[in-house]
Amino acid sequence: MIDPVEAFKHSSASVPLPTVIPGNTPIYQKATDTGHRTLWVVFVIMLLSSIAFYILAFRVPVQKRLFHILTAFITTFATLSYYAMAVGDGVGQNKILIKHTQKHFPDTYDTIYREVYWARYVDWSLTTPLLLLDLAFLAGLNGASILVAVVADVIMILTGLFAAFTVDESPKWGWYAMACIAYLVVVYQVAINGRQTAKAKDNKTATFFAAIGGFTLILWTMYPIIWGIADGSRNIDVNAEIIAYAVLDILAKPVFGFWLLITHDNFSSSASIDGFWAHGLGKEGTLRVGDDDEGA
Repeated sequence: MIDPVEAFKHSSASVPLPTVIPGNTPIYQKATDTGHRTLWVVFVIMLLSSIAFYILAFRVPVQKRLFHILTAFITTFATLSYYAMAVGDGVGQNKILIKHTQKHFPDTYDTIYREVYWARYVDWSLTTPLLLLDLAFLAGLNGASILVAVVADVIMILTGLFAAFTVDESPKWGWYAMACIAYLVVVYQVAINGRQTAKAKDNKTATFFAAIGGFTLILWTMYPIIWGIADGSRNIDVNAEIIAYAVLDILAKPVFGFWLLITHDNFSSSASIDGFWAHGLGKEGTLRVGDDDEGA
């Protein structure tokens, strides 16, 4: 007679244990042809805009080229950035671990590998300070306010980069919060100090600064929102992220640049800078080698 207990032991020993842990299959979030084509389109737009800005610069005296040079540099850096992203040189992967706590079972983890276009952050770290300089010089901000705005801007970009490559969720949103605080400093310098300073100038400049400054701040406010639903919470895919940033970059750089240069060039009191900017070092400031009158 077969013992039922022994039979159960033998039958249960032959049943294989599960070898696959639920939620352990990596998830890859990458751009497809739609995202890649978008990067190439924006590269061409930035390149053509840069050429146009340099042409506009050569059409005015060197004393009046400050805004032209700054604006042309903005789209030049953006051109290099978008080329790097389009050819795949300006992109990395961020490994994200999402923990699922179970009451009666071991914790499980989701592993997500999402593309991060780090070249975009290099672009922003160079172009957004130049954009701020355009606005600051237009308003006539003092040096202290300009320095605070630029440093806060760089902090905002760097903390955003750190957040994009953070593995754990909690530190990521800590970096994001720091970036938002830095952005509020930028907003204060442009919207409050900048507008007050511009009002001290003529009415045309004050009105134009309010319009283009407000336009810029609205666009810049969209960037952290896009980051929050893209790299932050991953509610949109990489293609949608690329398209959203592309639209914002086109508006914030080429459109901003053409608006600034065409409008400012029509001002009768447009800025004119002489001295070193226009003429280089004067005779008294040049370095002389081998003509020391006093001798050795």
